[in-house]
Amino acid sequence: MQELVFGRRGLLAGSAALLMAPQVGLAKPAPAAPASGSGGQSAVIDVNRAQIAPIPIAIPVFAAAGGKSGELAKGIVGVISNDLSSCGLFRPLDPASFVQAAASIGAVPKWQDWKVIGARALVTGKVEQPAAGNVRVEFRLWDVLPEKQLQGTAYTTTTSNWRRVGHMIADVIYERLLGETGYFDTRIAFVSEVGPRAARIRRLAIMDQDGYNPRFLTSGRWMALDPRFRPIKNELAFMSYAQNQPRVYLLDLGSGRESLLGAFQGMTFAPRFSPHGSKVILSEAHGSGSAIVVVTLAGMRATRLTDSEAINTSPCYSPDGTHITFNSDRDGSPQLYVMGADGSSPKRISYGQGRYFSPVWSPRGDLIAFIRQNGGTFGLGVMNTDGTGQRILSEAFGVDGPAFCPNGRVIIFSRTTPAVNAAGAGHSTHLVSIDITGFNERMVQTPTDASDPAWSPLLS
Repeated sequence: MQELVFGRRGLLAGSAALLMAPQVGLAKPAPAAPASGSGGQSAVIDVNRAQIAPIPIAIPVFAAAGGKSGELAKGIVGVISNDLSSCGLFRPLDPASFVQAAASIGAVPKWQDWKVIGARALVTGKVEQPAAGNVRVEFRLWDVLPEKQLQGTAYTTTTSNWRRVGHMIADVIYERLLGETGYFDTRIAFVSEVGPRAARIRRLAIMDQDGYNPRFLTSGRWMALDPRFRPIKNELAFMSYAQNQPRVYLLDLGSGRESLLGAFQGMTFAPRFSPHGSKVILSEAHGSGSAIVVVTLAGMRATRLTDSEAINTSPCYSPDGTHITFNSDRDGSPQLYVMGADGSSPKRISYGQGRYFSPVWSPRGDLIAFIRQNGGTFGLGVMNTDGTGQRILSEAFGVDGPAFCPNGRVIIFSRTTPAVNAAGAGHSTHLVSIDITGFNERMVQTPTDASDPAWSPLLS
């Protein structure tokens, strides 16, 4: 039997195995294709419908084969349940309602026992420890109404990777039932903030998307801002105030090695990678203004795309790499613009009331997220790429730093609460996520105050 095998760093080295259940038809594994069932029913459920009525899904604790397998089985099922419930599109059912005991689930479930409690989908599995330090996890996804198996996969990895297996299983469930790629097997980089408001220590940190496994990436000796993931490599771009010279650096997440990006004379900031990771686009300060510059990483060749008469900043590529959105005050106040990837034909796209900042192109290519300041209130919003269809998703005393998850369905951002007195008491900054429709706004767990989030691509 072939299965997914993880190396020490979690890299896949193998191929998926579909675990065939006796007398059960197996749907074709094409990710976005609806699986046909009896009566023509489809396994794919419309996301908009799932927002109104989350999919009821039963996830009994996986069977376990000795040793610490029982603890791992409970932990993995907990990760899966948390991922699915946190996105707001699934409703894991209370195990107390289960009619069929988890231990009695054989090759084929007793369908009526799951239908009677209202389950639309069922997840079963088994956890084994074939060797010291390793774990093998099997899971099956069942579509209860047409009584069929949708997916069966086995994973073998080191025991320390067990949480990641849970995230990957949740991604498979999300994709098979909703027809969109999941986003749970990802990480979030952010700026950790500690200390009094007037003397904050800001350093880079990283964690799993659900807030687990946090670790610091920089020491805090120098302020660090603007972490951005490189799409094709285990690397971040970020802005550091090292030696009191604010400039953009590259950070290898494996070795921890930092390297200065380019040979600029002045301040560089607001970095972001091109879609294929071969370039970094950033802002370079000149006098009272700043220009947008693109740096080709092979050879470190820099090309200026705008002049520096105005403040031009926060550049972000479209997912196909043909256009760039950015922020500029060239018309008198900060507004959003779109131009060609070579700097040609810049066009203003924001015309609502207020000042606009921090544009970010959706991975889907259809939306640009932004921050708008209108009076004393900041709002997180999205608009079409031509500036039409503006919608504010969330407003507060302070919001900033929007970033999309890999499938473009969810935006993470930072929210600041104001101090309640002159000493700064009550001031805090934390991360919040929200669906692009304004649905399912929720706090994201971090070990300290946090800002400047960046969402990684799906891990490989």
